[in-house]
Amino acid sequence: MTKFRSIVVLLLVMVLMMIGVMCWQETAVADAMIPRAYLPLINKGDPVIGPVYSGEATYYFEADGSGACLFPATPNDLMVAAMNYPQFGNANYCGAYVRVDGRKGSVIVRIVDMCPGCAFGSLDLSPQAFALIDDIPLGRVPMSWQVVSPNIAGPIRFEFKQGSNQWWTAVQVRNHRNPIAKFEYLKSNGTYETVPRTTYNYFVKPNPGMGPGPYTFRVTDVLGNQIISSGIPHSAPGVEINGSGQFPPP
Repeated sequence: MTKFRSIVVLLLVMVLMMIGVMCWQETAVADAMIPRAYLPLINKGDPVIGPVYSGEATYYFEADGSGACLFPATPNDLMVAAMNYPQFGNANYCGAYVRVDGRKGSVIVRIVDMCPGCAFGSLDLSPQAFALIDDIPLGRVPMSWQVVSPNIAGPIRFEFKQGSNQWWTAVQVRNHRNPIAKFEYLKSNGTYETVPRTTYNYFVKPNPGMGPGPYTFRVTDVLGNQIISSGIPHSAPGVEINGSGQFPPP
């Protein structure tokens, strides 16, 4: 009888060891799916803007900082996300920062892309960002998000699109703490003209354009704060020109 009990105990130990190895392998595989990236410092005290939205979080491996907003790739900052199609609108959220709250934690991401298949309230995150709010193997999880106003370094910046010139002038605003509501340029008669935003996140003035420059731009955020930047030269695509300041927190 004692010998039989010893055999049973031994078999149980072997089964437990096999289960442990399988769990370790599953964890290792899931961890290997997530490329390493610099992680942001999450500050729950970051000022918030607007309502809280709820939806589902997914992730996509192509997330590299580029996308529908036509920002350049940022391989050293993969805390990025794609906005759902219904809320993407006219690129209104491009460059905005949102805090995503999930079951396991929170992360602040920058909106750089659009998710055509995502429902209202949902976000498609980079794998690195998703891993901070829930387990990667789940793939699709409930979450909530809200626009925040983080303390970012440096002033707003301007970049001219490929093909932009004095007759067709296209400008993108980058590095803005708060979402952009309006972009204007100062005309030769001393008045400001509002330039419409395109779905590809450039403010475009065609037929005629804004002229050869240098320009004076007035940028307004969603809170009504304005930054006036003068002496902005028309530069080559990819060259970022510093504005005169940064938006304040709410």
